[in-house]
Amino acid sequence: MKALVLCGGKGTRLRPLTYTLPKQLVPVANRPILHYVMEQIQSAGIKEVGIIIAPETGEQIKASLIENPWGFDFAFILQEEPKGLAHAVKVAQDFLGDKPFLMYLGDNLIGESIVPFVEEFKAGGVDSLILLKEVEDPRMFGVAEVDSAGHVRRLVEKPKVPPSNLALVGIYLFSPLIHEAIAEIKPSFRGELEITDAIQRLLDKGRKVKSFVLKGWWLDTGKKDDLLAANCVVLDEWVQREIQGEVDEASQVTGRVSMGPGTKVERSVIRGPVVIGEGTMITDAFIGPFTSIGGHCVIENTAVEHAVILDGARLAGIERIEDSVIGKGAVVRTDRANRRALRLMIGDDSEVVL
Repeated sequence: MKALVLCGGKGTRLRPLTYTLPKQLVPVANRPILHYVMEQIQSAGIKEVGIIIAPETGEQIKASLIENPWGFDFAFILQEEPKGLAHAVKVAQDFLGDKPFLMYLGDNLIGESIVPFVEEFKAGGVDSLILLKEVEDPRMFGVAEVDSAGHVRRLVEKPKVPPSNLALVGIYLFSPLIHEAIAEIKPSFRGELEITDAIQRLLDKGRKVKSFVLKGWWLDTGKKDDLLAANCVVLDEWVQREIQGEVDEASQVTGRVSMGPGTKVERSVIRGPVVIGEGTMITDAFIGPFTSIGGHCVIENTAVEHAVILDGARLAGIERIEDSVIGKGAVVRTDRANRRALRLMIGDDSEVVL
């Protein structure tokens, strides 16, 4: 069995971060989302992994995987334009050959192992197995209608009247018959080859498609609030206390705080769960729970809580920052000469809430 990980797309919902960083590489608890995906695939015993990349961000995706601690045999497959998930499978057909495969969207995080999902598919009897999750508003997703045994009856992409509350998570297992199904579908009204249409084509031809309903959490990290939610969940479940930096006697570091080497904390309070990268300087600050701070940041005279701060950012003299995502190298500071005036340099698709 092979794996196909989709790392194309433009990440428009996470702009301006994704003008310079692929959405799959946005950090959650200071690790790229894509690396969590790789750990899941490794746990399933898969060795050959195809990565769908876009022309604009492909080199960054390659660079993020170059160390390859998972021991994968990577193949990088260029998708010139984002023409749908089924189109990505079509582009990767030479790599996939006649083997069954796992398809995984590179910006999805789930809170349980994919191993039972993969093992059930390997047991045979079905041509596709799809992962589902109950959601409050299924109109924003591909939606499945299933019978009492979990067999899929039909699929609908972003329906106005959903047949159920079971959304497609973005993790699929396919037999080679999916290639034939994709060859028989046409682009949707969005101009894309939809994977839901391809799976529906399997159903129309009498093939068996079964579902696997996720019991734990699922987070699609495509928007700011989703990213913050993912950061909270990962920090809460996975971060352990590990202090590698320097903390002076005037500071307090309590709870599960992971701090990288070379980081210094002076006259500050840090309350976990928090993760801080290497070489960061924190002075006269409060760092509250559910905050991730990248490497080589500077935070002084500032209170931060429930935030994701990327590498090289600087925060200075801010009374309180919360529910925020701060990009690489960004500077947020007060001007002591004129505290009433705001002086901003804000890029496209940015948001400032005062």
